[in-house]
Amino acid sequence: MSDGWHDECGVFGIHGHPEASNMAYLGLYALQHRGQESAGIASTDGEKIIFHKEMGLVADIFSEEILSRLPGRTAIGHVRYSTTGSSELKNAQPLVVDFESGSIAIAHNGNLVNAQELKRELEVSGSIFQSSMDTEVIVHLIARSRKERIEDRIVDALNQVRGAYSLLFMTRDKLIGVRDPHGIRPLALGKLKGEGGTVITSESCALDLIEADYLREVEPGEMVVVDSRGTHSHRPFLPAVERFCIFEYIYFARPDSIMGGTCIYEVRKALGRQLAKECPANADVVIPVPDSGVPAALGYSEASGIPFEMGLIRNHYVGRTFIEPQQSIRHFGVKIKLNAVRGVVSGKRVVVVDDSIVRGTTGRKILKMIRAAGAKEVHFRISSPPTCYPCFYGIDTPLRRDLIAATHTREESNTYLTSDSLGYLSMEGLHACVPNGSTTYCDACFSGNYSIPLETEEAGEQLPLFRASVRV
Repeated sequence: MSDGWHDECGVFGIHGHPEASNMAYLGLYALQHRGQESAGIASTDGEKIIFHKEMGLVADIFSEEILSRLPGRTAIGHVRYSTTGSSELKNAQPLVVDFESGSIAIAHNGNLVNAQELKRELEVSGSIFQSSMDTEVIVHLIARSRKERIEDRIVDALNQVRGAYSLLFMTRDKLIGVRDPHGIRPLALGKLKGEGGTVITSESCALDLIEADYLREVEPGEMVVVDSRGTHSHRPFLPAVERFCIFEYIYFARPDSIMGGTCIYEVRKALGRQLAKECPANADVVIPVPDSGVPAALGYSEASGIPFEMGLIRNHYVGRTFIEPQQSIRHFGVKIKLNAVRGVVSGKRVVVVDDSIVRGTTGRKILKMIRAAGAKEVHFRISSPPTCYPCFYGIDTPLRRDLIAATHTREESNTYLTSDSLGYLSMEGLHACVPNGSTTYCDACFSGNYSIPLETEEAGEQLPLFRASVRV
């Protein structure tokens, strides 16, 4: 089992551009950090929907020849990391289907907590599913709706689901973006200069790459319809308390993206500054776990006055798989991705800053690597609270029994990790650093306060606390 957070998915849609599929390719390139298992693009020329999707990375899947076979002025794309459904081609998106009202393509970031219940009901009434994605449930509900307009069918379907979704739909003449009433997953609206088209995407960094202007976020519970008449906003759902995923600020979003009107990079630096106030350390150098720990480490260094150095160097050319030598090398999986800089850490008291700890196995290997490079002391600092609960809203997280903070005390975790001291950011400190205070976020991975009630059967054994013994 891997140790770490797995990004969810990224979506990108564009309407009204002569090279829509090329723009979607670039947009997905910018969103690659949100999913690396599969990618796909669907486009329409006004008559039919054409699509291409494969397992792998965007740059490996799409060639100039393939993009030339995706004509039209409207396109949607998707990069995926599986959170519901296995990692195989049948679960890649966009999902494209034909039904009695025409053709539709759908791309989904999020997770539905009542998908299994709905799927059972649909199968009993005769529906046949081709994948194990919860997204396919939405397609069946749209097809079964008796409404006439596609917008009304989508609303009818989404009124039956519960969970997190930022969705893009594409018909032969429309691009439709929808965000769930709680606004758990992100969705941004942009505009290319002149007559270049309208864009709806997961993050603003995708707009920067294609030189589109960031207009605003698609608001919770909003449906944005883009067609030949322009861009139209609708509010078809009952209002709900906003619960944006706070972990977007900590880890998921790219540092150059804007969310909540604030640059992610600045939020992460603020988390580091707050961490330095709450969890000081007598040390000689601050180093990040790259790349996600860099902004917080800069903030920690700034607030503490301890010099910042890149004491861990990341190999940016590690592929998805590699051949391990038969003769065992200790910590091989970590060492191929990271290596300690002996000249930075040798003989020093080192503060290591990372964004989170999940199982703790990777952190333990990193700290041992730093000690092996000659560090005198190693103090581990985490720019988020302890992760004690799994996420059910579109992030692939372990069972609760596998989360070190849920199964070990702070002292036990410190012993297991082999750190001289361990410090987490407080919940109060976290909420003080993100925009809009403490009432607008989903922080269930830290607090266990889930924004949307969970199906008991789906939650299963993931919620009860499992007390593990410590083995060092």
